[in-house]
Amino acid sequence: MNYDTSKVKMIISDVDGVMTDGSIYIGKGGLELKQFCVSDGAGVALLRAAGLELALISGRKSEATAERAKELKIENVYNGTLNKIPPYEAIKKKYNLTDNQIAYIGDDLIDIPVMELAGVPIATDNAVPAAKKAAVYVTQNGGGHGAFREAVEWLLTKQDRLTEVINLLREKVQNQK
Repeated sequence: MNYDTSKVKMIISDVDGVMTDGSIYIGKGGLELKQFCVSDGAGVALLRAAGLELALISGRKSEATAERAKELKIENVYNGTLNKIPPYEAIKKKYNLTDNQIAYIGDDLIDIPVMELAGVPIATDNAVPAAKKAAVYVTQNGGGHGAFREAVEWLLTKQDRLTEVINLLREKVQNQK
């Protein structure tokens, strides 16, 4: 599979099974809870420090996903979209990007059509075999256990920028003291 990480300007990610372990807790009155990994939030910070854009496309409509995205200040959130191609195309148009400038992180069958378009498709360790087969990289961590951050660090390492971005983030944190 031919891919070029150096061109990537944006990561688009699925949510359930990537930023969560896929578990959904439903309480009385339909209250929905999901567990998100703090390490993945740090991955979002790394992504921002690197100057890369981020979007989320979730097949399942979820207030918990919307709340987590709001907390992380992720503006591009497509929540409850089983066909992920239209939002993917809208994001490309909005940012004037080509497929080769996008990395996509997924874990399930509905992610594969986008993974086949994106220049750098990534799957999580807990992904279905077909998604892993469509990926150029499979994380060692499962969804909800740092897979998103691992994917960001892998991409930045491939771009030979990880140390630079960590130093930028460190400076930013030190300047806030």
